[in-house]
Amino acid sequence: MRKVMLLLSVVVSVVLLSGQVMAEPTTIHWWHAMKGARGQVVDTMIKAFNDSQSEYVVVGTYKGNYDETVNAGVAAYRAKKQPHIIQSFEVGTQTMMLSGAVYPVYQLMKDEGYTIDWKSYIQPVLSYYMDADGNLMSMPFNSSTPVMYYNVDLFKKAGIPLLDKKKPVTWDELGEITAKLVKSGVTGGLVSGWQSWTQVENYSAMHNIPFASRANGYEGLDCELLINNDKVIGHIAMLKEWMEDNRFYYGGQKYQGPSAEFVAQNAGVYIDSVSQIAKMQSSVKDFTWDVAPLPVESWMKKPQNSIIGGASLWVFKGHGEKDYKGVAAFLSHLAKPEMQVYWHKETGYFPITLAAYEQLKKEGYYNEYPYQEVGIQQLTRREPTKISRGLRLGYFIQIRNIINEELELVWNGKKTAQEAMDSAVKRGNMQLREFERTYK
Repeated sequence: MRKVMLLLSVVVSVVLLSGQVMAEPTTIHWWHAMKGARGQVVDTMIKAFNDSQSEYVVVGTYKGNYDETVNAGVAAYRAKKQPHIIQSFEVGTQTMMLSGAVYPVYQLMKDEGYTIDWKSYIQPVLSYYMDADGNLMSMPFNSSTPVMYYNVDLFKKAGIPLLDKKKPVTWDELGEITAKLVKSGVTGGLVSGWQSWTQVENYSAMHNIPFASRANGYEGLDCELLINNDKVIGHIAMLKEWMEDNRFYYGGQKYQGPSAEFVAQNAGVYIDSVSQIAKMQSSVKDFTWDVAPLPVESWMKKPQNSIIGGASLWVFKGHGEKDYKGVAAFLSHLAKPEMQVYWHKETGYFPITLAAYEQLKKEGYYNEYPYQEVGIQQLTRREPTKISRGLRLGYFIQIRNIINEELELVWNGKKTAQEAMDSAVKRGNMQLREFERTYK
């Protein structure tokens, strides 16, 4: 009998052990908007995590562009089929924050036992995704800021000195530069991607001009747009004037058209995200290019920081405890210096931690690729003010679309800069009031 009991005990132990060994890892779903080369980098980062442990398997799924990814996430949450993590672009921050659908990142990491020194992150990036009490609501991921690319070969041909990587040119000086480019035979002087982000949002931040009241929306939902001020109107009117002799060359609202014009050498200067560095590295073979800070007005002697673009990672509510342990472990993995260094080198997006930035400097990476540091230095050159820390507006996706529509009416001569910005304010404020009624 004793032998039978011993044999039974061994069998039970083997069965239990086999069950542990054969237990399926917990699957963590991440819906994102990264495709092409960036998508491949994301896949590599996911694989590094999956290969590092056996408890969790992260599955990354491309769901389309930013709008499509967010819309898919909202629909999935309503159907109670939401992923664990979703990538949402910066203009969706207020909506995500007040949706009631997210598990705040600061709380998640604390609940799962991660002690994180948030001061060790690049603060202008972090502050964009914090609530009014300074708590981080989402994990910054692909953070960027606009910079100015220029065609070195066309500059040399036109007799234009190369640009300083630390000291920005003034808009008046850029007017002279673009005039020389056009005179030398270039089709257009300047093209600009993401025109609302670069020519209104960042223009306002760097010149410490309020984009909206209530500290750009950070201090209350009852804010109103202020972009019909004299400075912004004067800037838009100047760009329209430049169109008369092709110093400013309109290539489209977002990035595809302007990027194509610059790559085809139909424009000598191109304003867009630092994330375009990856494309320039891979696709530009016929000329030499470089990067400089965004221009500033001559009256702005100490320009403020630029503000970020890109997206962050939000964690949805509605999953089990074990799932959230995996989510926290994965977010911690993405923030590791080696992952941030890899992400920065391969895409041009910022490393979000100071440790990664310091590691890159110690390696001498910026000595070899100095253009990669231009955006970081521009973003961190001043302590952010209440105005330059960013924008916190409801229905900002719709508001940005409105601004783009009104700017196009300026470019095609149907409205003056004043008329367009007045209309953008009126239409945008209607969106803000609707958001306020919904979420107050």
